[in-house]
Amino acid sequence: MSDVRVLVVDDQEPFRHAMAAVVEATDGFVEVGAVASGEDSVTAVARLRPDLVLMDVNLPGIDGIEATQQILRGGEGPVVILLSTYDEDEFDRQGCGAASYVPKAAFGPARLVQEWEAARSGR
Repeated sequence: MSDVRVLVVDDQEPFRHAMAAVVEATDGFVEVGAVASGEDSVTAVARLRPDLVLMDVNLPGIDGIEATQQILRGGEGPVVILLSTYDEDEFDRQGCGAASYVPKAAFGPARLVQEWEAARSGR
């Protein structure tokens, strides 16, 4: 089985590096790119064809919700996991198409694998 190709999207460089470090520390996952805006994420998905997008919710320009909707508009697209600083019970991802939402404080290798497996199994 080939590695899961991951695109990291966050406007803050420290968080891009942190998410990339989690991806690289997780067996079976590899970062294929990192961008800082929703607009760039739409372009990067078309160019890089990742399997998974780790998408910050709060971005300049179009936010992570709108970027997710644009990425998934065609039907076939990568799995998108939203990340932000909100607690899980404070965030409603309904309607945007994202597979899940994970607070940045809870994001690590085990959670990455858990969310990927849940998304792939349709849960």
